[in-house]
Amino acid sequence: MTDIPFLRDIEFEPGVVDEVAPNIRRVIAANPGPFTYTGTGTYIIGKGNVAVIDPGPLDDDHIAALQKALEGETVTHILITHTHMDHSPAAAPLKKATGAKTYGFGPHAGGGGENTVEHGGDRDFVPDVTLNHGDIIEGDGWSFEAIHTPGHTSNHMCFCYREAKTLFTGDHVMGWSTSVISPPDGNMTNYMASLRLLLDRDDEVYWPTHGPAITDPKPFVEAFIAHREAREEQIMFCLKTDIRYISSMVKAMYHDVPEYLHPAAALSVQAHLDHMIETGRVVSSSPGYISPTLYTAVTQR
Repeated sequence: MTDIPFLRDIEFEPGVVDEVAPNIRRVIAANPGPFTYTGTGTYIIGKGNVAVIDPGPLDDDHIAALQKALEGETVTHILITHTHMDHSPAAAPLKKATGAKTYGFGPHAGGGGENTVEHGGDRDFVPDVTLNHGDIIEGDGWSFEAIHTPGHTSNHMCFCYREAKTLFTGDHVMGWSTSVISPPDGNMTNYMASLRLLLDRDDEVYWPTHGPAITDPKPFVEAFIAHREAREEQIMFCLKTDIRYISSMVKAMYHDVPEYLHPAAALSVQAHLDHMIETGRVVSSSPGYISPTLYTAVTQR
């Protein structure tokens, strides 16, 4: 497999606000886990009149810590990268306390297949202001460009703090881990396109919602793309050796990963297979079902 130069060193105290860069502060929630790493990092941008990015989970302690960090300031914008339960639910009490409007691509996508392996969808969140790719959000001494990056979820957005060439990447690109792509809302074709979109940008640093900053982003994104391409080569090898069920593929491909993470791995394998079906490399006996669907390679290379 392609090596990704993961970044996992992070110093923080849950609930304590830290200035991590000029005009950028962060409060990390006490919700560590296999998909949140050390917890959800809520960002505060600016001084005086500020923006908040990803208020986080509906956790009383985190909301209280965030409100304490904002004492004496005015929240003018609440920006949501996407609607998983560790990112957007605290927007409601923050909006109630501050009167600030919420901004995002849209509500959580409907349909079945709710991702209970990682985090469920926040179906209560509807942004006050619906953003499109390329929209500009302006505040007091700061501005953001909205970058639509579907893949992890269909409504995922990154936000570029333009004055600092800094991209807040949500769960799209994280330093500590790859992202789970969970069909049907998660989509590998869209995710790969969204990764390549970042290569055309000149952002100098990424701040994910989980984990530390990525200070050399382009090689990191390139490594993510190579990693995903290598996973698809692993799937092709499985198919050529008559391993044709996702459960069996996961055992072969993720033998070095703890078994409690195998359900998440299965979702990503499903997403890869959906992409490979779309591009004509694979056919399926019953598209859209994780198991016991039978897959067959149709392109040898």
